[in-house]
Amino acid sequence: MSTWIALIRGINVGGKNRVSMKELVGIMESHDFANVRFYIQSGNIVFDSAVQPDDTLCQLIEKHFGFRPAVFILSPSTFRNAIKNNPFTATEGKQIHFYFCDTEPEYIDYELMDSLKTASERYFYTDKVFYFFAPEGIGRSKLAERIPKAFKGVSLTARNLNTIYKISEMLE
Repeated sequence: MSTWIALIRGINVGGKNRVSMKELVGIMESHDFANVRFYIQSGNIVFDSAVQPDDTLCQLIEKHFGFRPAVFILSPSTFRNAIKNNPFTATEGKQIHFYFCDTEPEYIDYELMDSLKTASERYFYTDKVFYFFAPEGIGRSKLAERIPKAFKGVSLTARNLNTIYKISEMLE
């Protein structure tokens, strides 16, 4: 058995795409996933599987909850490398966000991002992860809401540094 991380995009946000994580754990365990555990209701799951998961989790969610979300499956080494590559040293976990890409972008519109970012905001991209530092908060950032437009044709899911650290603890 190998350990995997699943980051599910866009569930339990604003009353849409509701998924009971406890129910999902039971469903996953009944489909040959083991040691399934989650962090908060926003789609952060660590689990073991005898084979590399593919589209199975998307299919299970669609069958049981009626919609098909984007699911990002990461190995522990890929996840740890994302942490290691974080270029920002701030310790406030809500100031730093990791945006995981489903594919390597062919083009990133840096001009758009530069036109929207504030003087204090910073960003960095490497290895299918976009790092965003927003010291005034992501909710106030004009850039934050437009990041997906800068990554045309790429699906993204974001997690703040607090969540990244919690998932990392779950891997131990």
